[in-house]
Amino acid sequence: MIELLRTRRSIREYAGQAIEPEKVELLKEAVLRSPSSRNIDPWEFVFVDDRELLAKLARCKPHGADFLAGAALGIVVCGDSRASDVWVEDCSIAAILAQMTAQSLGLGSCWIQVRNRRFDDMTTSEQYIQRLLGLSEHVKVECIVSIGYPAEKREPLPAEELKVSKIRVNGAVRGES
Repeated sequence: MIELLRTRRSIREYAGQAIEPEKVELLKEAVLRSPSSRNIDPWEFVFVDDRELLAKLARCKPHGADFLAGAALGIVVCGDSRASDVWVEDCSIAAILAQMTAQSLGLGSCWIQVRNRRFDDMTTSEQYIQRLLGLSEHVKVECIVSIGYPAEKREPLPAEELKVSKIRVNGAVRGES
């Protein structure tokens, strides 16, 4: 697992290659095995591989989603806000498990934030996606994970660039007495 974390980078350029059905099934299994608070499983997932629909989803916000149009797959990660007060956290866990599973399968991925983003002055990104996919109002959209075979190579972050100052041990900042 640590090697996957060391090599995983956000991928925004994808080759035109389709993802094999068995890999898509593994991605589905991964998100369904995601842990959730009190085992409520408030998440719901919309797997999108239709190119036209991916292009429409890529327009869900003015910046930071356009590359979805070039992905082979988008996973719209949603949560039933009526089922759990921590649906955001549960959906976030599922989304990162989708990304790590994609990495383990030789695929690239990128998180596209949707919650609290805007499509335009009148419509949120979430409302745009709910209408596009026919989702109920209580089915909230956390993010979209774009997935595909990478068309770019991003070098892993060197260990010496890790922000170790973000770690505290027993309340003290690293290096403090």
